Amino acid sequence: MRYFKFIVLVLCISACSSPKKGWVHMNHDYIKPVDTKTKPIRYQSVKTYSIGSVGSTNKFPGARLSNFSILNDSTFRTTISPENTPINESPWYAFKIWSDTPRTIELELYYTDHEHRYNPKLSMDGENWTGLDTSFIELDDNKKHARIKLNLSSDTLWVASQEIQDTKRVGAWVNSFNGNEAVAISEIGKSALGRPLYFMNLSIGNDKKKPTIVILSRQHPPEVTGYFAMQSFVESIIKDGSSNGFLEKYRVLVYPLLNPDGVDLGHYRHNTGGVDLNRDWSEYNQTEIAQVTNHIVNEVALNKNNVLLGLDFHSTYHDVYYTPDESVKRKIPDFTKKWLESIRVELQMDDINEQPGAVTRPTSSGWFNKQFGATGITYEIGDNTPRDFIKRKGEVSAKAMMDYFLNK
Repeated sequence: MRYFKFIVLVLCISACSSPKKGWVHMNHDYIKPVDTKTKPIRYQSVKTYSIGSVGSTNKFPGARLSNFSILNDSTFRTTISPENTPINESPWYAFKIWSDTPRTIELELYYTDHEHRYNPKLSMDGENWTGLDTSFIELDDNKKHARIKLNLSSDTLWVASQEIQDTKRVGAWVNSFNGNEAVAISEIGKSALGRPLYFMNLSIGNDKKKPTIVILSRQHPPEVTGYFAMQSFVESIIKDGSSNGFLEKYRVLVYPLLNPDGVDLGHYRHNTGGVDLNRDWSEYNQTEIAQVTNHIVNEVALNKNNVLLGLDFHSTYHDVYYTPDESVKRKIPDFTKKWLESIRVELQMDDINEQPGAVTRPTSSGWFNKQFGATGITYEIGDNTPRDFIKRKGEVSAKAMMDYFLNK
């Protein structure tokens, strides 16, 4: 009888001490799996081009310029090619251009694949950007190529699809919170080429057993507007969450740059493994996703955190929230509707543009649900959404999220 009781006790202890599902790094099955094994990419030739008095270069992080040539006395061509194919239609370009003598030129943006998507942003210093007036942009009949007029001088002009937010600039933003009691900053690892994977832990007091929210950004290099929204969202949590009690009750894990290699190499979408990282949240073939998912799982296991929500910030043609539909079982099923309605009312919008769907592909939003039973949402910002509205929307979204959880 004693032996029987001992066996029962051992089995009970084993069962009680076994880790919860969300605390174990697991592979997951999806209805629409994606092959994320490493594929070859084409590295652009990093060089400075000189044609008469006009020069152009891609010698800086975030640049993409596959070739620079002349068509006639006043027309030049920038050739823009992706890192590999097939690939999403996000033709990123970024280069510097100048002329030894002041002149106006026509510049053809010539895409070897896909159509023109991003109207140029201009800068004289790489920090302050303005959009090129649309009257200076002409598309051909099939939108395959664009011609733009540029006024050049010996002062270098930066031309890019979107404002450049490379690894160094992201790192400067992250480190600007050094010394803030609510923020702990670290690097959780390195990309395939050795660039840092930044991490911000937002919390006041002990992290143990705190319900947790996870925030991601820049899986896809050109998606700068989504990154801007993430910045505003996180800054609002740090500022308001330190005073309203949110960060004393909840923990927020922030991974602001998941694809630093792709960002600094000026990629359309993929990492140096030639893979869309937002399709690798099942097999973890790419080192960036393997490290980030391992870190999330290990952090919440160590501190016995309950992950409730995962937000992944992206960009597309217009603002939209991709949310789980009613078929997706989750811990906080009422969050999405209440959160989005609060945002809509505060911003006085007629339509918040929610697009619910099932968990079918190995994306981050699906992973949050399968790994933790959490609500996973892809927060998309339009390519051309005004920057002041992006900031305001990020602030309002963060406040609405905190209000929801503080009133639970």
